[in-house]
Amino acid sequence: MDLGLADRIVGVTKFCIYPKGFKKQKTVIGGTKKFRFEVIESLQPDLIIGNKEENYKEGIEELSKMFPVWMSDVFNLEDAIEMIQGIGAITETDNRASALIQSIKRGFQLTIPRKGTAVYLIWQDPYIVVGTRTFINEMILRAGFENLIKKERYPQISLEELQELEPDFILLSSEPFPFKIKHLDSFKRNFPNSEVRLVDGELFSWYGSRLLHTPNYLRSL
Repeated sequence: MDLGLADRIVGVTKFCIYPKGFKKQKTVIGGTKKFRFEVIESLQPDLIIGNKEENYKEGIEELSKMFPVWMSDVFNLEDAIEMIQGIGAITETDNRASALIQSIKRGFQLTIPRKGTAVYLIWQDPYIVVGTRTFINEMILRAGFENLIKKERYPQISLEELQELEPDFILLSSEPFPFKIKHLDSFKRNFPNSEVRLVDGELFSWYGSRLLHTPNYLRSL
């Protein structure tokens, strides 16, 4: 929406929840990993925008046989900025993209004090944590935490392994697993020496225009 493309968008996923009410105005083409091919084909889009982590390879390959597909691959803030530039270029909204990028860059210029070590959980039963080579890891570091998970991507970990790490902070994300207040007591019992916090998964992992709101949120933690 920040690029002024609302009228040109014909289809969205069921996870495209911003701006509020926008999804009701468009055709829902399924989820990020389960496409409704017949619906997409009926829309006859001039362009499909996807992401390597969010979308599944086989589905994208099938769509690319029928329509032009533009893919992003985002691991850090610089990749996110390149993605916005790329979408601006391919949709001829370069000026809006540049303005959006400048606003995002300004937000991330302020230094955030170091807070301590942390483990960021995205799933329960089994426990899945955020490791290196992820966009979330970049936001963890920019929030002033040291991520104790040194494996790449999203490794599974046992409770005992988590306890051995002795993190200063346990960060429970609101997505994809919806950690809520009811989960705090259990983690506080298992990690009596750690500070357990619920965090907004959108502002740690969404690398589009939500980045306008991320710096202030990271500073507020």
